[in-house]
Amino acid sequence: MLTTLDWAVIGGFLVLIVGIGLSFTQKAGKNLNNFFLGGRNFPWYIAGISMVATTFAADTPLAVAELVTKNGISGNWLWWNFLAGGMLTTFFFANLWRRANVLTEVELIELRYTGRAAAFLRGFKAIYLGLFLNVIIIGWVNLALMTLLEGFFGIPQETGLLICGGFMLLVALYSSLSGLLGVAMTDAIQFVVAMISTILLAVYVLGTEQVGGIDGLMAQTPEWTRDFFPNITSDNIGQNLALGIGSFVAYFSFVWWASWYPGAEPGGGGYVAQRIMSAKNEKHAVYATLFFQIAHYCIRPWPWILVALAILVLYPELEGGAEAKIGYVYAMRDYLPSGLKGLLLVAFFAAYMSTISTQLNWGASYLTNDLYLRFINKKASDKQQVNIARISTVLLTIVGIFVASKIESISGMWGFLIECGAGLGLVLILRWYWWRINAWSEITATIAPFIAFAFSKFVLQWEFPNSFFLTVGFTTISWLVVTYLTPPTNREHLLAFYNKVRPEGAWHPIKELTNQSGEKSKLPYLFICWFASICMTYSILFLMGKLIFKDWQASMMWGGIALVSFIILRIFLGRTKILSD
Repeated sequence: MLTTLDWAVIGGFLVLIVGIGLSFTQKAGKNLNNFFLGGRNFPWYIAGISMVATTFAADTPLAVAELVTKNGISGNWLWWNFLAGGMLTTFFFANLWRRANVLTEVELIELRYTGRAAAFLRGFKAIYLGLFLNVIIIGWVNLALMTLLEGFFGIPQETGLLICGGFMLLVALYSSLSGLLGVAMTDAIQFVVAMISTILLAVYVLGTEQVGGIDGLMAQTPEWTRDFFPNITSDNIGQNLALGIGSFVAYFSFVWWASWYPGAEPGGGGYVAQRIMSAKNEKHAVYATLFFQIAHYCIRPWPWILVALAILVLYPELEGGAEAKIGYVYAMRDYLPSGLKGLLLVAFFAAYMSTISTQLNWGASYLTNDLYLRFINKKASDKQQVNIARISTVLLTIVGIFVASKIESISGMWGFLIECGAGLGLVLILRWYWWRINAWSEITATIAPFIAFAFSKFVLQWEFPNSFFLTVGFTTISWLVVTYLTPPTNREHLLAFYNKVRPEGAWHPIKELTNQSGEKSKLPYLFICWFASICMTYSILFLMGKLIFKDWQASMMWGGIALVSFIILRIFLGRTKILSD
């Protein structure tokens, strides 16, 4: 199946990645700032590409293939809707994260709050995010690679697990030694390889005699598969993505800001916040996050979408949906020439390695900085801290391999995360913009969704979106009540936070203690930038699609909207002063 050339391409890539990663060992070993944030000196394009590479996991093209073959192009709205939350991070939070100058997202808790409640919340989140949730994500990514190996080589899952374990150990080798510097630099190479490879696959698949190019693809696939927007119906019956009114309201009006979700955290968080904090300054942090949103939603999806549509033609015996995942692998196996097969496998290995390396480094940062250094050994030397970081990376690797061996299918995990984080997102947003939020607000918003979700599922037996609305409502009421029943954070502590971060919003009691009370708010300009950037990004996304499908009139319309949105963004971005560095 694979020729000597294919194996040479794969082997050469692995040697290159490990070599680049190891070359940063000395710089990463100086201290935790270098190990976990690359010395806070990343230019925007390195930080931005690293964000995009991390979200390009081995399962991502397969998941898009499943969505498109089942619901058409409009099926992608199940993740396209997160753009609004991503752009919120770009304009309202990226500069604040960089200005906070913390090492991890969890460290922000004790910068913003004080007391035992804040200490408890920081320790709990360090374990929950850094270990528990992290290894589940690692298990999911491993399961995706095992599916790829099974479909391409016919390798059984047990053997695939051993191969995944070997890859994880390889990733752990360079990420534990080189830290974020090595992770980010290898991410850049991995992303370029992955994009080139998936574009080549789309070109080769469309060029087959069976498909016959774009014209042949359009002639042989139902028109509904190329609709860009979902149908809004009174029920859930339809061909392309058909959403009931409740589901539409949930996805497009609530999920992106209300739910905590890995990689799309309201207010920023996780590895996105880590890359923001690694940027040279606030200007680079904003540009990195903006680039991430545009690349994530506009550049990456179309090669995957075109292959997914071609699967309907090439493998009509496969039913749409879950079986289409293996159809994507079959297309790689059956239609790529020698050398390119190896290159595309390299692309999937690259996507896998970039995600795993980030998860390991990001999780280790919580276990080291927010657990060990905060609660176990506050006086650890720089050398001890870096050694613990490396040990934590290896520990996460071992636990991640074990969890992967126990997982058969966790396709429902993402829906579970959306609902069990429902309502938390608003607190993560408002803790930057409302002085009255305290540690008990965030603790309540973290626990309440689990109670409401369990009640709606097991007592009321409600499904999404009804269960989601109940959870958001219960969580919001709970944390608001707790906020007003508990005392606010100490004013001296809030004043120190305000002077360091200089947030906008409802900080009047604290702002009056400074000499900045007369400054004009930039929030209206930020909202205009936010809305313009959403319009611009969606317009670019649709413009590319219409150009591919040769709809010239619609292309001109979307191009015009993108241009106008860009001009508005440029004008008002200068007025926000968030690029003043």
